[in-house]
Amino acid sequence: MKRMVAEWEKQRVVLLSFPHKDTDWHDPEDKKSLEEALSPFIRIAQAIAYAEPVYIICDNKEKISGMFCSTRNMTFIEIPTNDTWIRDYGYISVKEEDELKLLDFTFDGWGGKFEAALDNGVNTILHNMGYMGTTSMETIDFVLEGGSLESDGEGTILTTSKCLCNPNRNGGLSKEAVEAKLRETLGATRVLWLDHGYLAGDDTDSHIDTLARFVNRETIMYVKCEDQSDEHYEALKKMEEQLQTFKTVEGKPYNLVALPMSDAIYDEEGDRLPATYANFLITNDALIYPTYGTPQDKVTHQVFAAQFPEREIIPVNCLKLIEQGGSLHCSTMQVAY
Repeated sequence: MKRMVAEWEKQRVVLLSFPHKDTDWHDPEDKKSLEEALSPFIRIAQAIAYAEPVYIICDNKEKISGMFCSTRNMTFIEIPTNDTWIRDYGYISVKEEDELKLLDFTFDGWGGKFEAALDNGVNTILHNMGYMGTTSMETIDFVLEGGSLESDGEGTILTTSKCLCNPNRNGGLSKEAVEAKLRETLGATRVLWLDHGYLAGDDTDSHIDTLARFVNRETIMYVKCEDQSDEHYEALKKMEEQLQTFKTVEGKPYNLVALPMSDAIYDEEGDRLPATYANFLITNDALIYPTYGTPQDKVTHQVFAAQFPEREIIPVNCLKLIEQGGSLHCSTMQVAY
């Protein structure tokens, strides 16, 4: 039996990819831009490393390691990258007969929107350097991003049709064709398709990890918009209605836990940024979630504390991250045991 490992299962390490001078985080006219961009990545790494190992991919390991007060549980690895969103080009962990295998899918910069050749090569370089030990890696000629998939660890995949069936990925496959590929590569026994929901300012074509997330085999957390004047209201209401029709493997309705929609946040040009609380990370001992300096931050903390009583709930300010279109979960990728 093959299956995609759920995020809440035991993790071996979490991967991060730090900003550098050749990424969009660097503004030649603003010397502080890169320094400001590094700040949330440092905080995320610290939040993870207190309880489990972190591999930090960077351009200069001496420089980056020097930014930390403590580097316990941290390993700094120099590999060239285009960008920082390793959720979408990092390994996807699957188990086959309880043996871990790392899958290296093709990453094309979210349908050719951005240059991604270096990012697409990270998994192979990291594996060749020996950081994954004797764990095998399989490279697959199919465009698939980690942020587009949610797994319950038992064969159910939650995803969005807008992303996986988009013409800018694999030529625009049908749901049936995508499902066949997910069965082949991830051992998917069924796929739950969300056909509604989006975030303004999102470059990913509605990645599932911005909208709805498995937190156990019977529970889905999702973004709920209460403000009828918000542009997302109708689409997220339809998404909620569709989630209500989904059933567990046993045929029971899922336990649906709503996360608040953040107040609108805009960049200097007046464009709305994709602030979402669904972009959290589950680690071995913690739930790390993004904050945006809005009233919903506190409400979200309470929701997570109620849902994860056995884990430490750690907030990280991610206002800087959403300026580049991603958030906390997008900047990380866990590797299973």
